Amino acid sequence: MDKLLKQGKLYLVSTPIGNYEDITIRALNILKQVDFIICEEFKEAKKLLNHYNIQKELLQINEHNEKENSNEIIALLKQGKSLALISDCGTPLFSDPGNFLVKLAIQNDIQIVPIPGPNSVIQALVGSGIDLRRFLFYGWLPAKKEARVQELKKLSKLNEVIVLMETPYRLQKLLGEILDFFIPNTYVVLAYELTTTNETYFRGRIKDVFEIAKNNNLKGEFVLIIDNLKHQKLNYSNLAK
Repeated sequence: MDKLLKQGKLYLVSTPIGNYEDITIRALNILKQVDFIICEEFKEAKKLLNHYNIQKELLQINEHNEKENSNEIIALLKQGKSLALISDCGTPLFSDPGNFLVKLAIQNDIQIVPIPGPNSVIQALVGSGIDLRRFLFYGWLPAKKEARVQELKKLSKLNEVIVLMETPYRLQKLLGEILDFFIPNTYVVLAYELTTTNETYFRGRIKDVFEIAKNNNLKGEFVLIIDNLKHQKLNYSNLAK
């Protein structure tokens, strides 16, 4: 117990996914109180913190340097410093760097304190109109073509609501791949630019949503929900455009 009291805490702070008004009071207080803030990209972190008039020294972990930089962060925590981990947006570790750091902190008996807040997946699901009693968060498909094709084939056979994410410039590519491997009448929801002024839910058959994305050259942040439950009989006539 004495050891835990002497060591700092690692806070996992959720930040807005688009609308800066979505940050919680608790998140703001933690960001103001900690000794250091760990971010994914300096540019995005500075933009966020400047908006709330928070000035803190920044440390960085991303997919390229997480293992290398985590030891430095653990050393600071052992010295009694408190640190907050944020991602570029949303909930840390959710398809973002930080898992290695958290595991290392736990191994060193450092207290982990998640600060709840915005999450694009939950936002997309609750606005989708799809049955949420059970869903599969798959996240990101492999980048390499062969592995990607194999995963798409597996996913197309699942009797699940499937949640996928991708980078904005691959939005149309992903929809095209879903059209290739899933039944064309498969019902999907494209949750686009969530919490921003451009927030839109495109709901309907995959072939119709794909056409909308292609015709409007959509390239923003998104979450794709595929309703692949075989037993459901859905009405596709009211496609939201």
